[in-house]
Amino acid sequence: MIEALRPIAERIRERGGRAVVVGGFVRDRLLGRVSKDLDVEVFGLGAPQLEAVLSGFGPVRSFGRSFGVRQIGGLAADFALPRGEPAPGGDFQASFAAAARRRDLTVNAIGLDPLSDEILDPLGGRADLAARVLRAADARHFGEDPLRGLRVVQLAARFEMEPDAELLELCRALDLDGVPGERLGVEFDKLLLAARRPSRGLAVLSASGLRRFFPELEALEGVPQDPTWHPEGDVWTHTLLSLDAAAQLRAGGEEGAPDDVAALMYAVLCHDFGKPATTTRERDGRIRSRGHEAAGLDPARRFLERLRAPTRRVSRVLALVEHHLAPALLPAGGATARAYRRLARKLVAAEVSPALLERVARADHWGRTTAEAIARTFAAGDRFLAAFASLSETGPHDVVQGRHLLARGYAPGPQLGALLERCRDVQDATGWSDPDAILARVLAEPREDESGDR
Repeated sequence: MIEALRPIAERIRERGGRAVVVGGFVRDRLLGRVSKDLDVEVFGLGAPQLEAVLSGFGPVRSFGRSFGVRQIGGLAADFALPRGEPAPGGDFQASFAAAARRRDLTVNAIGLDPLSDEILDPLGGRADLAARVLRAADARHFGEDPLRGLRVVQLAARFEMEPDAELLELCRALDLDGVPGERLGVEFDKLLLAARRPSRGLAVLSASGLRRFFPELEALEGVPQDPTWHPEGDVWTHTLLSLDAAAQLRAGGEEGAPDDVAALMYAVLCHDFGKPATTTRERDGRIRSRGHEAAGLDPARRFLERLRAPTRRVSRVLALVEHHLAPALLPAGGATARAYRRLARKLVAAEVSPALLERVARADHWGRTTAEAIARTFAAGDRFLAAFASLSETGPHDVVQGRHLLARGYAPGPQLGALLERCRDVQDATGWSDPDAILARVLAEPREDESGDR
């Protein structure tokens, strides 16, 4: 990417300016990572001059606040004039330092000259990268964009860095209420989809006080769990451990597509949102959260809609939350093929595979400090997948359709719906794929309203 930028940087220099790559690209390059973000600040030129230079390399598109960012067709790079006022006398070093102080963090305020490969680091960002410390570029400017608090959260997780005490204080003063949900969602995506240990970021979310803007997460802390099943502690602790387990699972198997990874991670984050409302200590001293799966649907929906999550993601996550105990409970209860087929019908309606549901349950199971979790085994999940694999090929779709009953002389109405429901029960119980066989069984069965029994 730098190679494609050099002819443009050369033309900018010929016009009396200087192009500097800034932000995530430089940070990632210093860390030995590949980055797709290429942000370029252009010093020494005005907006019309920059526009004229860029137009010589292709069509220019302007966007962003007051059209401050420009792109050239075919090049994945953003060009902008520096933030803040230029230094008197055209002093480039002073102007770059002033612009760097308007950035969020020192590690994002390092510059790279694409022509000379010179590193520009007026705020000590390289030393902070080496020390794994996140520091504000300038405390006076940090609060200009409240979203920077969530950026600290996801960067702390993705790069396994720690915010210093001043940065945590600056984050505590931020107000996320007015931040558009789409922007919040982008930062949560980076946290959940890119971090090896998302728990690090959520710990920073808590330490910085920013968790208060997400009441569904805030409610999890302090909610007790039965130590027999959850010796690790409260629901918040369990959720963090489960997310780290999900991060281990998200890249493997056939469920590795981006949509499935997002559904997995958000479902694990939300899977126990119903526990604050349902947790009780019963007479036998045990702590139980009966019905927490269904109780978690509304808070999960609120949380996801706050982040402006895509509609399909919301529906899939809700299905995963609602059924996240099934991979453990069905095998334990000796469930019949009928129960698995009924579940399959619900999963198909939500566009969720049994394998994806099992991975959510596995992350839930591994997010504990039990012996099985520490050993990274989940025997019930293995049996759950084996049960699905052994089902007949009829699948969850109805074999008997309304047209079959209409062909036998039944008229549309409530009786037709009741017969179809009975056919579905027979199909789920037997796995048959022959509509005539299913209908023969249903029509031969005596019903209370038909036999006179009451």
